[in-house]
Amino acid sequence: MLLLLQATDSGDLPVGNLLLLAASLPTIFGLSYALARFVLMPLIARFDQIQEYIFLMAIGWCLGISELAAGLGLSHEIGAFIAGVALATHPISLFISERLKPLRDFFLILFFFSIGAGFDIRMLGEIVVPALLLSALILLGKPLLFRFLLRRSGESSGRASEVGVRLGQISEFSLLIAVLALQQAVIGEQASYLIQLSTLITFMVSSYVIVRRYPTPIAVSDRLRRN
Repeated sequence: MLLLLQATDSGDLPVGNLLLLAASLPTIFGLSYALARFVLMPLIARFDQIQEYIFLMAIGWCLGISELAAGLGLSHEIGAFIAGVALATHPISLFISERLKPLRDFFLILFFFSIGAGFDIRMLGEIVVPALLLSALILLGKPLLFRFLLRRSGESSGRASEVGVRLGQISEFSLLIAVLALQQAVIGEQASYLIQLSTLITFMVSSYVIVRRYPTPIAVSDRLRRN
């Protein structure tokens, strides 16, 4: 999806742009794999006792691959995603994830704040009813779908229902897609704001249900409050 949005220009999809980006994608994958295997991982293995070194190495790696992707004509988001996947294959990824958690949460706050700051409240009257209908459809449909699929894969009824509810909201990735699609003129303002408002509604409703019914660090009940 990010690749298609990157290739679009004012709503069109030039074949030349798409072919160029399609060629750039395996290139960045190959370079990332080679650098991770022959440069990054040996350095991490050699200095894995120095926590500050691992912290800075992980940040430098993600920023470097992100800039490399931008230099090849891809977006920074695609580069960051590929860099994260390359790190996730190494056993040290769990340690890196924990060390970068405060930084990740900080930038997530900035991301959501920037989206909210750019939201045009004057559009609410045009999209609030469709957003409520779409949110209700997602909140009711996704848990049932996940429950059905998990039951078919052999999970217990209780676990399948819980996972379905936890995954019942619209993904935050849709916010990124909606903003980028609007910037590329693939969709209009109404469609973009509809996606954003629907996502926000499902966030609030889903979070409310989860903290009242299922174990979570911010549960309203002491019985359910756990990491």
